[in-house]
Amino acid sequence: MPHSKYTTLVHILDQIRREAPQEYKRYHVLETDTDKLDQARSRTFIHLFLKVRFGLLDFKDREYFITDESYDGGVDAYFVNEETKAVYFIQSKFRTTQDNFQEKNISFDELLRMDVDRITEGQETDEDGNKYNGKIKQLQRDINNVSDIGRYSYEIIILANLKDCKPSQLRKLTGGFSATVFDYEKTYSELVFPVVSGTYYNEKELCIRLNLSNTTLSSSRISYNVNTNFKSCDISLVFVPTIEIGQILYKYRNSILKFNPRSYLELSNNTVNKDISKTITERTTNEFALFNNGITMLSEGTNFNERVGVKDQAQVVVTNPQIINGGQTAYTLSRLYEQSIKGGIPSDIFDNKEVLVKIITFNIEPKDDQAQQLSLIEDISKATNQQTPVDEADRRSNDKIQIEIQKALFDNYGFYYERKRGEFADGVHEKYISRSQIVDRDTFLRLCMACDFRPAIARRTSSKVLFREDNFSNTLSDKTRAHEYFFAYRCYLLLNEIERQFTKEPNNQYGVVNYGQALRYGKYAVISVCNFLSQDKTLESAKQLVEPILSNWLKFEAYAVSMPTNSTYFRIYVDPDTEEKQKELNYSGYYKGRTLDEDLGKFFFEIPMEKLEGEPGAAH
Repeated sequence: MPHSKYTTLVHILDQIRREAPQEYKRYHVLETDTDKLDQARSRTFIHLFLKVRFGLLDFKDREYFITDESYDGGVDAYFVNEETKAVYFIQSKFRTTQDNFQEKNISFDELLRMDVDRITEGQETDEDGNKYNGKIKQLQRDINNVSDIGRYSYEIIILANLKDCKPSQLRKLTGGFSATVFDYEKTYSELVFPVVSGTYYNEKELCIRLNLSNTTLSSSRISYNVNTNFKSCDISLVFVPTIEIGQILYKYRNSILKFNPRSYLELSNNTVNKDISKTITERTTNEFALFNNGITMLSEGTNFNERVGVKDQAQVVVTNPQIINGGQTAYTLSRLYEQSIKGGIPSDIFDNKEVLVKIITFNIEPKDDQAQQLSLIEDISKATNQQTPVDEADRRSNDKIQIEIQKALFDNYGFYYERKRGEFADGVHEKYISRSQIVDRDTFLRLCMACDFRPAIARRTSSKVLFREDNFSNTLSDKTRAHEYFFAYRCYLLLNEIERQFTKEPNNQYGVVNYGQALRYGKYAVISVCNFLSQDKTLESAKQLVEPILSNWLKFEAYAVSMPTNSTYFRIYVDPDTEEKQKELNYSGYYKGRTLDEDLGKFFFEIPMEKLEGEPGAAH
């Protein structure tokens, strides 16, 4: 069962290096050649950074910026970012074991060897007279070719651990340049998690082309100012060419759906998509603008320019955009766009077809209350999705507590809590992670109930009711209990492992002979008992508890059958034909029934029912 963020990182690096064209032989090495494999992964680590941080999706595009060779002036890679007006110089130290990756620091000497000053001054050699390699000369040419280079800043990126180094000391080590350190924690949170969840195509400013041929300059958009309890915001209504929306979601996927209740791939499971698609593919006129309810987009700044030097065109620039409603429409357009660029359908199907976009702009300032802003965004998202068939689990997907639990499970255990269905589908498809690392949200919420000593409710509650606001808020409200909830999940995985041992025993399915109905109907009951008994909530504690508790389960069920209070589920009757006594044992009903929780308390702990009742968490 062991998973770690480091092993996931290595899987990602191996998948990325396999993307290399065959002529890049340094990436295609034998798994048995440890030295060359480590070198390939070390270089690919820079690929990962360039892919996630700067959105360079093509392998050759990334390889262009890697300078890591002899006489590289201590610069392993670079990137000239026109958007941020910055040139980034990258120094990377990949460690080939988990312990070293998390504990070993880059040395000050290695940082001092970065010749950023000499390189940017146009020097051709290092201080010892060695000529810089061809890639460094390429870097110098790229800087020289930037017409307004005087407006650019120079920044250092350090892909390594660097502890106990103050910012002032770091600036001295890097020759006075601003530096950002990606230590192991930041690598996991800002490189690994985004690439697994498909949220790394971040674009601070998004330019959307508008068609003005059917409007006048004065009517190309409608704007309205609204006061809220957070601050005032502007609402703008514009009609956007459908191909623009298709391109945006095709590229940015989950990155632009962070506040949407659904993930990119989960939007595919809807019959509405076919109707949306037909309006584009089967009509040459613009009924799409009439039939479709449109898209709602959040922005932290919106600028319109209706004089772009092209007749009947305008442009809207949106800062940090997020689609919170109309994801189904955007998804369908993205799939059609993908088919068009791959030659499956003609690209002219988008011609003269537009969709209404409502842009809600919060002009964000540093002093603004971020928590209050996120709360308002969450309310807007839920309100705008009321009219669409979004189930309760999806509607809760962006609740703050779920985001916090997701972060806690990843940071502490390397597991991926799937608060949105399909959220990590890209990671699984690319083989960055396995499905066994994904924590199902329905199961997790039931385990939270088991931690509150409510196993019967955990088993009988439907998914729809499980995520209903009152049940959800009473069950999942305290992020500090994440360790307890994950302990329950560990127990759940161990029970599943034990259950699999009996799959090939037709006469002992679910290990009934060994453990009664514990594995078939009673998993949440077993976990409630384990959680109550455990003190440290570790994997070892789970292993030590599960087996002994299971070994007592036949005795527990015999006790339950003998209890008069369980006559609804277990009864003895006389067969009228044979006149023999028969037992009717309804374990399925019992493990969902009203007496289970009390029976567990009395049998395992001699706890009266009133001690188990009350506020959630009273028994943990």
